[in-house]
Amino acid sequence: MRQTRPGASGRVRGRRIGRMDLRIFTEPQQGASYETLLAVARATEELGFDAFFRSDHYLVMGDSDGLPGPTDAWITLAGLARETRRIRLGTLMTAATFRLPGVLAIQVAQVDAMSGGRVEFGLGAGWYEAEHTAYGIPFPAEKFPRLEEQLAVITGLWGTPPGETFSYEGRYYQLKDSPALPKPAQRKVPVLIGGLGKRRTPELAAKYADEFNVPFASAQDSAAQFQRVRTAAQEAGRDPDSLVYSNALVVCVGKNDAEVARRAEAIGREVPELKENGLAGSPAEVVDKLGTYAETAGTSRVYLQVLDLSDLDHLELIADQVKPQVS
Repeated sequence: MRQTRPGASGRVRGRRIGRMDLRIFTEPQQGASYETLLAVARATEELGFDAFFRSDHYLVMGDSDGLPGPTDAWITLAGLARETRRIRLGTLMTAATFRLPGVLAIQVAQVDAMSGGRVEFGLGAGWYEAEHTAYGIPFPAEKFPRLEEQLAVITGLWGTPPGETFSYEGRYYQLKDSPALPKPAQRKVPVLIGGLGKRRTPELAAKYADEFNVPFASAQDSAAQFQRVRTAAQEAGRDPDSLVYSNALVVCVGKNDAEVARRAEAIGREVPELKENGLAGSPAEVVDKLGTYAETAGTSRVYLQVLDLSDLDHLELIADQVKPQVS
């Protein structure tokens, strides 16, 4: 990729890297009220980003106090469904340990209807044992097999034609003669699966996923994992290009070094580490890093993990000087 440089107008000028969706990804367990999330979602929409996603956690991580306390992912998205009009809404990732699959299928279908068909559904096995202990949620030893059954049940319920019933007999979940209602507004809710598991995760993605996401990994590691998913899809008789390949990366952009340093300090991170492991630096540096992911891994969508939710100027800078270069 040719090096990009600031133009006379202050915007970054350079070769476009091809179409890449940029989505805003939040971690509300670190401390965010619904009102804060609403402000970020509205900024996401007004600034032209493709989607607002959030984590699904109930306990703060690291040194933050987490105040005012956790917000529930699907209750949040239900509210945002009625207070936004265009952006897609979803989770990276809903924990399969938190909710029974039949209940979760109803919740997601209802939020999809409330949004007019804008929901995307990320589902993962669940991993953070401390939050389960803190809120009395069972933390089973066999999480991945439960995830597989949850995907079978949820997609089975959504895919059952109206007027027919759905039954399922699994090791962990059993359903008998379910009316499989309500249906989502979309004909098919996009399903996201992700992670770095080398065998079972790609196989599960090949069977159920519309999008595969690699979180917080290098372009090289992402390329290797995407190739595993492509191979699994081919072996399952599926076109590998029928999946979207995405990354989630922390973002910290500034107009100059001082602004980058200020934003890094606000989230308790060091600039060199952020540049190594995320998307950090000037707009030109971030565009260049996005290009590396596009060219090395084939990434076509990136979830920008925004950790300081009070800094809406950060989003505006990205929308103004990064997004135009990848749209």
